[in-house]
Amino acid sequence: MNNIISTNIARFIVLVLVQVLVLNNINFLGYINPYIYILFIILFPIKNNRLLFILLSFLLGLTIDLFLDSGGVNAAACVTIAYIRPVILKFVFGTIYEHQTVKFNNTELGQRLTYFSIITVIHHLILFSLEVFNTTKILLILKKTLFSSIFTIILCVLITILFSRKNK
Repeated sequence: MNNIISTNIARFIVLVLVQVLVLNNINFLGYINPYIYILFIILFPIKNNRLLFILLSFLLGLTIDLFLDSGGVNAAACVTIAYIRPVILKFVFGTIYEHQTVKFNNTELGQRLTYFSIITVIHHLILFSLEVFNTTKILLILKKTLFSSIFTIILCVLITILFSRKNK
């Protein structure tokens, strides 16, 4: 139990620092920016308290907002994906999720990619919609969502493959 808590605390701190110190300085072609801090929400243990999870997601988004001076858009996007995460898990993993035995290291790459993609696209769509907050710029919102999502998904999958422990 202590190992899980310390792992999640370390994950929280490392992802925030990497996002704030490195990735926020990347702005390729004006609208491609990776947001890997959502890996904390994606990989958070399933069996934990849901209220605590939503609170931690809010704190994650708020921390990013404080560093970016972005007025709460990251917090809103994080809380939203934390809230709808059980529905997405059930959709992607089915009965494995219902029995709460999902271990991301043991899942197929296709399922993991589907799960990461759905969470990331929803997060980015909410984030950029709130950031731009103008319906006349819907193409800009969709373009930023698409390209940032692709870049974020690739980085998230690579990070989970590189840092996963194989249980054989």
